[in-house]
Amino acid sequence: MRKTKMMLLGVLLATAGAVSAAPATVSTSGIQKYELKEFIADFTHFNIGDAVPEMYRTEEYNIKQWQLRNLPAPDAGSHWTYMGGNYVLITDADGKILKVYDGEIFYHR
Repeated sequence: MRKTKMMLLGVLLATAGAVSAAPATVSTSGIQKYELKEFIADFTHFNIGDAVPEMYRTEEYNIKQWQLRNLPAPDAGSHWTYMGGNYVLITDADGKILKVYDGEIFYHR
């Protein structure tokens, strides 16, 4: 009986650990409604392909915890930044805009 209880406890602990250790993934279904083709930040109109001002390319604006904001993983050579209430995926090399999501994506469930 004691062995059975210990095994059951072990299984429960293992399952609880697996659930909490599961990586956060963002389902691409449903987040398209937040995708933008253009936006305004700092009184300037931006489109996909435009370069962002240098300020938004600094480490201070680099979003490392993109999963917590329900954003898809950045492609190699790019990172997420925040501009005018929007999440903007830009290239590391020249700051060109690759993708934009409305800031409301943060609340997507």
